[in-house]
Amino acid sequence: MSSIYSNEALKDGHIIITGATGGIGYQTAKAVVQAGADVTITGRREEKLNDLKDECKRLNDSVKVYVHTAELNDEENRRHLVDEAIQTNGAITGLVNSAGVVGGSTLDNLTEDDLRNVMELNYFSTVLLTQLVYEKMKAQNEGAIVNLSSLSGLRGTHANIAYSASKFAVTGFTQSLAVEAIEHNIRVNAVCPGYVDTEMGRESIRSKGERNNRSFEEQLKVAEEGIPSGRISTAEEVANTIVFLLTETAGNIIGESMKISGGSVMR
Repeated sequence: MSSIYSNEALKDGHIIITGATGGIGYQTAKAVVQAGADVTITGRREEKLNDLKDECKRLNDSVKVYVHTAELNDEENRRHLVDEAIQTNGAITGLVNSAGVVGGSTLDNLTEDDLRNVMELNYFSTVLLTQLVYEKMKAQNEGAIVNLSSLSGLRGTHANIAYSASKFAVTGFTQSLAVEAIEHNIRVNAVCPGYVDTEMGRESIRSKGERNNRSFEEQLKVAEEGIPSGRISTAEEVANTIVFLLTETAGNIIGESMKISGGSVMR
C-alpha cells in the first residue's frame, strides 16, 4: 500500500493501535508509520504482530514500533500496555481502538455468554482502555482517538443483535466522550465501515450466507449488488480514513461517525 499522506503528517506522534493483527488494524499500523508516527501495536497473536513490525520497519525504518501482546478484557493487561507503551515510545498522541469480534444471531438463538463476549471486547474494553489513555492525553492537553464502529452501529440488521448493540454503544461513547474531550484539545471520532475485505468481514458474509442457504460467493454477490459502488470496502480504505482523523487536517471534526459504505448508507 502506497501512502496517500506526507511522511510528516503524524511526525513526532505515538499511536497505540489495538486489534493490530486484524485486517483493519494491520493496515492502519502500516499507514500510520508511513505518515511518520511511532506505533505501539497490540493484539493476541505475537507472531503476527512481529510480522507486522517487520513490515512497518520496511516501510519506514526511522520510526519506533513496539509490539505488546495483551488481553484487553483484563484490567492489569490494559494498564501494563499503556505504561509500557509510554516507557518505550513516549507520550501517546493517538489511540485507535480497532480490537473487536463479530457475533451474529437472532434473539431467540442468542446466549448470555455470546452477548457478554461481544460486549466485553467491542465495548467495555474499548471504554476502559480509552479511560487510561485519556488520562494521559488530558495531562498533555493533546490527542486524537479513533474508535472502530460499524454501519451496524448506525442501523440494525437481521440476526445481528449482539454485534449491532455493541457498535451502537461505541458510537454513543464516541459522541459523548467527544464533547468532554475537546475541552482538553483531544479529538474523538469513529469510523463506520460496512463489509470490509478482511478475515472478519469474509466470515461475516460467510455466516450470513449459511443462514440464507447460500455459498460465500453467492452471498458476496448479493451484498455487492446492494452497494451503489458495486463492491465492499478494502482495509486500506478504512485505514486511510483513520489516519486522516488522526492528523491535524481533521482538526475541527469532532464526534463524527465516518461512514465507509460504498453509498449503501446515506444520512
